Amino acid sequence: MDIQIKKVYEPVSQNDGVRILVDGIWPRGIKKKDLYLDLWLKDAAPSTGLRKWFSHDEEKWDEFKRLYFAELEGKTEMLDKLTAMAKGNKKLTLLYSARNRRYNQAAALKEFLENDVEILR
Repeated sequence: MDIQIKKVYEPVSQNDGVRILVDGIWPRGIKKKDLYLDLWLKDAAPSTGLRKWFSHDEEKWDEFKRLYFAELEGKTEMLDKLTAMAKGNKKLTLLYSARNRRYNQAAALKEFLENDVEILR
C-alpha cells in the first residue's frame, strides 16, 4: 500500500488512487461538487481542542502526534472504514486543507497508518 498526502487544492491525478478527505471541516473555497473524493472521513481528524492547541506549530509536532495517535487508537470504527477502503487499492491519498504541508493531521495520519501493519495488509 502506497499512502500519500495531498492538499485538496492540488489537481486530481491518475496516480491518486482512493482519495479520502481527512479534515473535520470542509475546506474553504471549494464546493462539494468540485472536489473529487471517494470518502470524507471526518472522524479521522483530530479533536477540535487538539487541532487548536497544535495550530501547525513545528515545536509541538511530536506531542501533537502522540496525542493524536492516542485519539486514533480509540476510533476503531473509523479505522475499520479506512482499512476497508485501503484493502484492494494500491494507492491511498489523504487529502487535507492545512497551509502547512509538513506539519498537519494528514502527515501524522499517514505515519500512523504506515506503522499499523493490520491496516496495510
